[in-house]
Amino acid sequence: MLPTPDVVAGRRAVRAVLAVEGDGAETEGARPRLVVACSGGADSLALAACVALEGLRGLAVVVDHGLQPGSADVAQRAADQCRGLGLDAVVVPVVVTASGGPEAAARSARYAALEGVRAERVPGGPILLGHTLDDQAETVLLALARGSGARALAGMPAARGSLRRPFLGLRRAQTEQICADLGLTPWQDPTNAAPADGAGWPLRSQVRASVLPELVRVLGPGVPAALARTAVLLRDDDAALEEIADELRARAAGAEGLDVALLAEAPPAVRRRALRAAAAAAGAGALTQVHLAQLDALVVAWHGQGPAHLPGGVRAQRTCGRLVLHTPTPA
Repeated sequence: MLPTPDVVAGRRAVRAVLAVEGDGAETEGARPRLVVACSGGADSLALAACVALEGLRGLAVVVDHGLQPGSADVAQRAADQCRGLGLDAVVVPVVVTASGGPEAAARSARYAALEGVRAERVPGGPILLGHTLDDQAETVLLALARGSGARALAGMPAARGSLRRPFLGLRRAQTEQICADLGLTPWQDPTNAAPADGAGWPLRSQVRASVLPELVRVLGPGVPAALARTAVLLRDDDAALEEIADELRARAAGAEGLDVALLAEAPPAVRRRALRAAAAAAGAGALTQVHLAQLDALVVAWHGQGPAHLPGGVRAQRTCGRLVLHTPTPA
């Protein structure tokens, strides 16, 4: 059978991502070893197929979250299809806690499982994820609705750490067509078919089923691509600002804390990034805009106020023209 346009596009996407820097994957001959995250849905199944067609020695990892009846059977069918493509495959059951909400908790458990298999079976190799341009558009819309900054609006990066997303330039319809062209049967996640009222369904499912289609209806078919393009542009801007903020933090740092006068002279977008990074380095995770505003006020709106209390037990206080971030030692 001659390769179809969508299969060719998928293979090229995989090839392009892995060719950037060799991806640090272990090699056997000239073929890298890598992990392919596969849920059995069209996106990840198409990705697994394109990896196999490229002749790459991949290990498909199917994470069973155990959140739906019959999830073990779904996971096993996905693994079997990956083996039929010529990939090794393993099913990894995980326990999803309630921490951070069901979607976030499932994502954390999934990524931890993928990293665990990678460390044990494919050390040094990348993990390929099947996120598409449509997923990116949904991510940007959710960030907009939450009033997020450039970092969140920049969406999902094509590469971060061990993670690679080859399909960010492909539409979901293309991955579905790849499966159809290759005779694969993807799993249809019932949570992706949120009803019109959306009550009780995952927020992303509601955006996928109702919000984005309505925007396309009103504004035209180019909306998903435009949202994804916005993410790319903002990622470049955010990376540049982060680099400048790192330089500012390095110049302001001293044995007794950060130089407040130097921080105050910087543009707000740069200063706040430097403050966020300093707080993270001190052990404050999950900083909200409220926390950041309190931290910034110690620099530019100082009127003798007390310390800012940050997540992780970190305390920030202004003393003698220096901003000091530390975790108090229990008495």
